[in-house]
Amino acid sequence: MLTKTGKSRYNYSVKKNNSAKRRTQVIKGVSYVYEDYPYWDKELKQNRHRREYIGKLGEDGEFIPNKKYLACQKKTAEKGDAYSPVTPARRCYFGAAHLLDEISRIVGIEEDLRICFPESYKQLLSLAYYLVLESDSPMYRFPRWAHDHIHPWGDELCSQRISEIMRDISESGKLEYFKRQSRRRQEKEYLAYDTTSVSSWSECINAVRYGKNKDHDDLPQVNMALVFGEESSLPVYYRVLPGNITDVTTVRKLLKDVSFLEINKLKLVMDRGFYSAKNINALYKEHYKFLIAAKTSNSFVSGLVEKAKGVIQNFSCYDAEHEVYYMGSTENWLYIQKNRYGNIVIEENRRIYVHIYYNGIRAEEEKSRFSKALALTEVAIRANAELSATQKLLAEKYFIIKETPKRGVHAIDIYRKKDTVEKAFDNLKDRLEMKRTTVHSDETLAASFSCNSWP
Repeated sequence: MLTKTGKSRYNYSVKKNNSAKRRTQVIKGVSYVYEDYPYWDKELKQNRHRREYIGKLGEDGEFIPNKKYLACQKKTAEKGDAYSPVTPARRCYFGAAHLLDEISRIVGIEEDLRICFPESYKQLLSLAYYLVLESDSPMYRFPRWAHDHIHPWGDELCSQRISEIMRDISESGKLEYFKRQSRRRQEKEYLAYDTTSVSSWSECINAVRYGKNKDHDDLPQVNMALVFGEESSLPVYYRVLPGNITDVTTVRKLLKDVSFLEINKLKLVMDRGFYSAKNINALYKEHYKFLIAAKTSNSFVSGLVEKAKGVIQNFSCYDAEHEVYYMGSTENWLYIQKNRYGNIVIEENRRIYVHIYYNGIRAEEEKSRFSKALALTEVAIRANAELSATQKLLAEKYFIIKETPKRGVHAIDIYRKKDTVEKAFDNLKDRLEMKRTTVHSDETLAASFSCNSWP
């Protein structure tokens, strides 16, 4: 029994038994090991903790006891078995971690992390396990999770230590890891490319800019571009971009970056936000395979959709597996390559494969929603009420609004051209689903455009 009172304003009693827990603390880059003894402070009337440092961890994670601890152990041994320390019993969860151990081994994550980050790969694996198993929990709760689970690192990590681990991930190690992961996937699957925005109040991050916020926050943001395997759903590359960079622009940056990945046969899948003639020409130039959706408002696509209207709903075009109507054709794409001065050096036709999908049920649902939105917009206009952002767009595009002193605001029924509504319904097709057997996603578009270039 140890007791102590004094000027430090605490009064405690500690039993050196199985209540002690062994923990680590990093001080100036060295991991020190200590035993944590909980006790009841009679003066403060609350639980407190006392640390007793017993050694440190070596480069390979082995425990190196200090002189005081060794002397204590020797003294205990001399007293006999009656005074031997009691090993505390502990119950931990292992099933999920064992599954993740096997997954990380099979897909090569553990091996690649060990090679690229030899000093911290176990900590990184443990943090990854935590993020997978506790997807809704913040990072600072990792110590509580680590206490009850078996994981590669085997010990707790405080918030400060986690920040240090993340900070110390070297750029060279990160790029080498990307290379290794991409080599494992390049021959087996398409690589999906997408971006997301992360809002920030920080004034210290250079990439924070105002841009098109995908979470609709009225805040500046940073953009994150991510490439991941379609089959494995594992990332092979990411890059942080300024918040004002658009999706269309990021493709050209991606093509400059992926050269370091050393992928021999790059196969990219992208949504309609990345569609542009410049991007398609850039993909042709690099001889990359690609699958990309496009809006039907595009002149090249709209003509093809118009031709498909009369026949695509025939039973011969119905795809029972995906419950959509489908038509495919081979078309000519006008490929243009310019030099650094903007002068055209190559202008020729290239082969491109176009796939058009139509989902009748989804189309009727969209048509009904669109009609309801138009009706509500008309009511708001006639009542001279404040319009929402969406209603303002609809009012500007589909209504002719006249204001007279006697009758007030009057919406003339209602469209600028006789066939505007039908054209609007046609435009909705680009919001419907696009499905293809090589893409495992339900986010298909009713009238969509997918391209696949070949070297």
